[in-house]
Amino acid sequence: MAAPSWRQRTLAAASTAGVSPAEVDYLIRGVTGFDRLQLHLATAEQFEPWHRELDALWHRRLAERVPVQYLLGWAYWRDLKLAVTPATLIPRPETELLADCGLDFCRALTDPVIADLGTGTGAVAIAVARGLPGSLVYAVDNSEAALAVARRNVESFSLQHQVSLLLGEWFTPLPHRAFDALLSNPPYIPTALIETLSPEVRLHEPFCALDGGVDGLDALRVLVEQAPTYVRPGGLWAVEVMAGQAALVENLLDESGLYRSIQRLTDFAGIERLVVANVLGQ
Repeated sequence: MAAPSWRQRTLAAASTAGVSPAEVDYLIRGVTGFDRLQLHLATAEQFEPWHRELDALWHRRLAERVPVQYLLGWAYWRDLKLAVTPATLIPRPETELLADCGLDFCRALTDPVIADLGTGTGAVAIAVARGLPGSLVYAVDNSEAALAVARRNVESFSLQHQVSLLLGEWFTPLPHRAFDALLSNPPYIPTALIETLSPEVRLHEPFCALDGGVDGLDALRVLVEQAPTYVRPGGLWAVEVMAGQAALVENLLDESGLYRSIQRLTDFAGIERLVVANVLGQ
């Protein structure tokens, strides 16, 4: 009987540790370069060249609860392979809805200008720029370390001519009334809830990108109040929110009197994940 492969042995350990099989395969593919078929068919001998590296990374995954994406230094999102570090959030599938919303709105426009606030890895900015070759995207973050990661990703897709990376707080580095769309995945978790998150998130992802203040709405209030100064009348306001927040953000938009056509959009799990509206202007 053939000896179990590194994958087979590790899947059993992962089940005991509460780690999903998908993470084991993600790690293996990242280290070995195996495709999906090779992943399932590889023998113990075929894993041998990578045993030491896989063992070291797997030990850190379990002992330190480090997300696999940080261990590898990159993450898959949409059809993109993006550099990630603990200076940036790991791009998540839910945020694809934000990029899709921006793409859908801007396709009817000629050479649209878009702001991506809190860009992190640059994932949303890159997805929009690739989908709209005539667009110009201003990607803003208040973290120099995050912008360094975003720059690596922008350059890896040769989008320097389309994506302008700016350091600053929210709208601060941007010109007034210049944008057709605002897209943002801001910090939205109430401060007290951060301690309840999984160790993978709480211990390793950047606190400043998670912490939304006492009620989770600090950044969202800024985006509601200031966007009409920067987004053209009729332009798009599209922001990701936490589960259970959409109605609160809808109320903020409605009470401001500066928006119309306010909608809540659900993600693939049926959670209201995006709030979108059109700017009336001031």
